[in-house]
Amino acid sequence: MLRSLNSIMKNKTVFVGLSGGVDSAVSAALLKKQGFEVVGVFIKTWHPDFLECNEEEERRDAMRVAAFLDIPFLTFDLEKVYKKEVGDYMISEYKKGHTPNPDVMCNKEVKFGAFLKKALAMGADFVATGHYARLGQASRKLQVLKVRKEKKLYKLDEPYELLTGLDPAKDQAYFLWTLRQEQLNKILFPVGHLKKTEVRKLATKFKLPVAEKKDSQGICFLGAVDLKEFLKHYIKEKKGKVVNTKGEIIGWHNGVVFSTLGERHGFTITKKSPNDRAYYVIGKDVKKNILIVSQDKKILGFSQNSFYLLLKNTNWISEVPVDNKTYTTQIRYHGEFLPCKIKIKTKTTAEVIFPKPALVASGQSCVVYDGPVCLGGGVII
Repeated sequence: MLRSLNSIMKNKTVFVGLSGGVDSAVSAALLKKQGFEVVGVFIKTWHPDFLECNEEEERRDAMRVAAFLDIPFLTFDLEKVYKKEVGDYMISEYKKGHTPNPDVMCNKEVKFGAFLKKALAMGADFVATGHYARLGQASRKLQVLKVRKEKKLYKLDEPYELLTGLDPAKDQAYFLWTLRQEQLNKILFPVGHLKKTEVRKLATKFKLPVAEKKDSQGICFLGAVDLKEFLKHYIKEKKGKVVNTKGEIIGWHNGVVFSTLGERHGFTITKKSPNDRAYYVIGKDVKKNILIVSQDKKILGFSQNSFYLLLKNTNWISEVPVDNKTYTTQIRYHGEFLPCKIKIKTKTTAEVIFPKPALVASGQSCVVYDGPVCLGGGVII
């Protein structure tokens, strides 16, 4: 039987991660309206000295929201966790020539790691964020579908399914593939059943002080940073060769670690012809510091019949994929949903099989879906 928020809210306390933005503000307002005891929490994280930081401005906006809603406001200093698990991780992965996803690590280690742990230790029954994702119950799919249509807030008993957000343009399930059942049991996503336009309307209806604030962009907590300029503070530039698929030297670059597959910038072509089109990075030799480029970004030496991808650090949220069933996968946020089959190798590794070639980079998250259900994923080796 489905269980609505109305049935679990009595005497229940939820710590809401207030970022200073509209999504988390509406989340807090909805939960308070449902009858929860709501506590607003601003998460303080690491910012390098050279990077312009608007953290205090965001914190003031979060405080304004808490004051307007008449809810307690706390600040959790999670700078050390963020620096180690997100910042240092991102830098070390780029040094290896990989393309990591810091937002995935931020959700895993900070928001639903340290924040969740500290909130529960302080007496919270749940934590909530403004993520565009939903929760369902694996054994009651038909009823969950009904819930989606009615656009009501529900919290269900285990086991849980992680569902994509109702708004495909804002869906954030991709960043949440590392979540486990014991975490989902303590998490609420109050705006996951809404479209962004509806969230904006609710912010105006509730007269929230951040109702007209623009959405934040860029890396989780760091914002819209120039990634290459950020990395240059930690990784020394090293000039190298740019070659075409024939091995001919046609240009130069300042370091293969600053480039990722599919990019068309970050290198200089010196050997040009009048008919040249844009060049794309289709390969990297990290040891030799060589970039391989082509005017056709789909020719990266794949088999013509299928493409095999190996994942490590896999996590399966509600069910383990089975052989001979077709799923879909995303290999980048808001990327195309690609048909695939999954072969489980070990508890932490899996093979993804594509019927058509796909351009991927080591370190990226590969997330697997069964319809709207996010099954989990892994890191591309």
